[in-house]
Amino acid sequence: MRFIIQRVTNASVEIEGKIEGKINKGFLVLIGICENDNKEIADKLVKKMCGLRIFEDENGKTNLSLNDVGGELLLISQFTLYADCKKGNRPSFVKAASPDLASPLYDYIIEESKKYVDVVEKGIFGADMKVSLLNDGPFTVILDSDEIISG
Repeated sequence: MRFIIQRVTNASVEIEGKIEGKINKGFLVLIGICENDNKEIADKLVKKMCGLRIFEDENGKTNLSLNDVGGELLLISQFTLYADCKKGNRPSFVKAASPDLASPLYDYIIEESKKYVDVVEKGIFGADMKVSLLNDGPFTVILDSDEIISG
């Protein structure tokens, strides 16, 4: 599982011309799910994501978490995070989980995130989405379950 976490001033996702999800200060998170992922892995990444201290305190140090700043979450499914570009110029997505596995796990991640953060917005799994954001910093962090769990 991979989470690309971008600290944002605001972010939104539009589907077919309609705003589906919109947040103010917080994290825009692109979520990639692979064939070996499960709820246990999701639990670990959600807990880590929600506990990240990447907002600045009064001294300008990154010491504050989402809850400390009243931050919000916008969660977007993105199977392309498992693109394999080793051969040729057309990425392969064979490592990405099938929709039968990924969609319920994405929903699970959304529900688990609500245990940590008051405002959790989302896109629609498998939809053609237009994502807008104002990256704050820019500050982007990658959580990869292969590194978090084995490390």
